[in-house]
Amino acid sequence: MEFASFLKVLWKNKNLLIIIPLVTIIVSYFLVKNLPDKYLSYAHIATGIVDESRHLLDNDNNQVQRQQITQNFSNLIEMMKLSKLYNQVSYRLILHDLTQPTPFKPYSKLFMTMNDAAKKHAIVVFTDKLKRMEPLDTYDKDQRGLNNLLNSMWYDERSLRGILWAERDGDSDFITVTSESSNPQMSAFVVNALCEEFISYYTHTVRQNETDAVTFLAGLLNEKREALNRKTAQLQQYKIEHGVLNIDEQSRGIFSQIMTYNDRRLSAEKDVASYEGTIKNINGKFDPKDRQYIEASLNKYNTSVTATQDELHALTNKYVRSNFDPAVKAQIDSVTKTLSQQIALTSDKYLTNPLATKENLVTQKINLEISRDIAKYSIKEIDKALAGLNAKFQQLVPFDATVKTYNFELDIASKEYLDVLNKYNETNLQSTFSVKLQQVEQATPQGAEPSKKMLLIILSGIIAFAFCVVILFIRFFLDDSIKSPADLVRQTNLPLLGYLNTVSGGSLDLRKLWDVEHREKMKHFKELIRSIRFEIDQELKGDKVLAITSLVPDEGKTVLAISLAYSYAMINKKVLLIDGNFSHPTITNTAQPRLFVEDYFKNNPDNYEAFSGATTVLGNHGDDVTPLEVSDEIFIRNRFAELKTKYDIIIIETPALSSLNKSKEWMLFANKVVAVYGARKSVKSSQKENLNFLRSLDNKFAGWILNKAAIPED
Repeated sequence: MEFASFLKVLWKNKNLLIIIPLVTIIVSYFLVKNLPDKYLSYAHIATGIVDESRHLLDNDNNQVQRQQITQNFSNLIEMMKLSKLYNQVSYRLILHDLTQPTPFKPYSKLFMTMNDAAKKHAIVVFTDKLKRMEPLDTYDKDQRGLNNLLNSMWYDERSLRGILWAERDGDSDFITVTSESSNPQMSAFVVNALCEEFISYYTHTVRQNETDAVTFLAGLLNEKREALNRKTAQLQQYKIEHGVLNIDEQSRGIFSQIMTYNDRRLSAEKDVASYEGTIKNINGKFDPKDRQYIEASLNKYNTSVTATQDELHALTNKYVRSNFDPAVKAQIDSVTKTLSQQIALTSDKYLTNPLATKENLVTQKINLEISRDIAKYSIKEIDKALAGLNAKFQQLVPFDATVKTYNFELDIASKEYLDVLNKYNETNLQSTFSVKLQQVEQATPQGAEPSKKMLLIILSGIIAFAFCVVILFIRFFLDDSIKSPADLVRQTNLPLLGYLNTVSGGSLDLRKLWDVEHREKMKHFKELIRSIRFEIDQELKGDKVLAITSLVPDEGKTVLAISLAYSYAMINKKVLLIDGNFSHPTITNTAQPRLFVEDYFKNNPDNYEAFSGATTVLGNHGDDVTPLEVSDEIFIRNRFAELKTKYDIIIIETPALSSLNKSKEWMLFANKVVAVYGARKSVKSSQKENLNFLRSLDNKFAGWILNKAAIPED
């Protein structure tokens, strides 16, 4: 619905939408017809960023990430936009025009005023600035004049940025530099000049940065090497001074020996305990007399056994101190065998002894005692060895802490040295092959580009048309005026009774509104009046007094009142039309009645006889009065009661509600009220009070009549 309404607005303003674009096209034609032709020149620079053949000597052969590639190209293009490079191109352009007989552009007025001396001076200054890559000092009077010369020839930086640009060619390895001007030679010259200056500047900058980096890393590498050598020398000197070769190996060896001795000691303690328990059990099998006899008898044989035992103890001590040498173990086994033979010999001496039956127990006891003594003696030797090993281990603890500190510092120094060395080698290698830029295609003069004049003319017309549409849309969007019956109902929340269309033909003569000559023009209007008449009859339901009002004056109350009176007369109804608008008595001025409100409602007997025709108009004298000022309410009601007996319908045109109580007093005597609202007007905030009054009438308010509605005729 809104779109359809907007299309109607466009159709209504179709002349504007045609004339403005047409005028724009005509003006554009005269503006662009003398524009010079444009010539494009371009060159390609190979960067080597994505060309893998240029990375064969790089340390990293992995494919460069897309994001890094994009960043590298962005850096290169932004570097090409540096002011110093554009200044270099400016200097070369002006030097060309100063030294060559054929300039790229016609000489400017300032250029024409220069004599030979001034030109020579300009050549010297521009050449010096070109070599030094320095900008002109605009605070210097002489150089400011030369800068004005560049501006006059359109060779300044700002002008060049408008005709010279660079961009990456798709996803390729190339940067395309393009220039557009009215001179093909100038376009090619500018492109080649920028490429040369950029490659030279980039090469110098990169090589200088890489040389500085290599020099810095070389110095840092020497510092790290010296630091590493100092740490190594300190560690070696400490080990020499304290006799430490390898703390870890020494501590592991001592700890291993301690664990071995501990295991042997535990084993010996178990043997002693088991031997003593067994000996105790054997002793329990002898009574005291037997034990005394045995001990007395064996005393003379124990001397040789004791000597052998002493020898066995000495070998055991030697075995422990030699860290359980297998050769010593063989000697112990030999002495043990000899001791066993001596014990057996001792047992043979007692074959004839009364205790010979307990010979085996005696032998076992002797062997067990010998084994117990050997185990006890080995425990003592093991304890001595453990004490010595623990002392050695404790001596290594402070050495170990110091050596570890030296080793930690040495590891850090070594890592720093290797990191710097790798960085130095990488930077040194890259500095040899880092410059990748190369102009692979020189710019050459090209033919003129296809003319865009017609395109500009067409675009100007399209833009003008679009601009007009946008302006009309903004007006339509911001326009909150009431254009249709639905708008009126939505904004006022009051019912709609009907609407009237706009009658074409300029000003409307109410006296000739229903003449035959206006029959065709008024055909649709009459149909709408008939529809409103029907709706009013449905609302009145036998009542006869209808008041017609509006929010503000000049909304069409008079037209509606006269038209309704005519419509009711056409169906043979007796109609009384009362002009209650004392301030604007349009009905009175149109109908020229002989009866007046002021006279009738003041009980003037002369007015009685005049109420006889089918349609009667009751006018007013146009005084500044109100109905209740003419007469009191009861008398006026009685008069209306009399009128109802004489007429089928009584239509009262009241003043607008904006005239305060003048309209409301007439509504006291009406059965129904209708309000006329002129289309294409907005509901103002000052009218909200009157709208609330109409809502307060409730069922007495029949509805709106929208006048001058934009409704197409069928």
